[in-house]
Amino acid sequence: MLPRNHRMTSGTDFSATVRRGRRTVRPRVVLHSRLVPADRTDAVVGFVVSKAVGQAVVRNRVKRRLRHRVASRLADSPAGLQVVVRALPGAAREPDRLLADLDEAWSSAARAGWIR
Repeated sequence: MLPRNHRMTSGTDFSATVRRGRRTVRPRVVLHSRLVPADRTDAVVGFVVSKAVGQAVVRNRVKRRLRHRVASRLADSPAGLQVVVRALPGAAREPDRLLADLDEAWSSAARAGWIR
């Protein structure tokens, strides 16, 4: 479970991160990230899993997998980091590749200096 202080809950934060953030694309996941002034004490993350991924049970399973993988990475993230993880339709078909794609996207964003 992702701690409450790390959850992105505001629709304006989602929109701003997707529109103004840096994007890293992989076959099953898209990672949007941006650093905002450190008015928050923690990094926050939000997840977008559309109906194109599958029915509710499938979407929730995909979200749980993504949430679990991201939770371990947030401890080292800087204050003011906002991340939106968007699962693409192929996410449910290959769950192992989904997590590998998330790891690759996170590492790519970190190498570019967008995430630590």
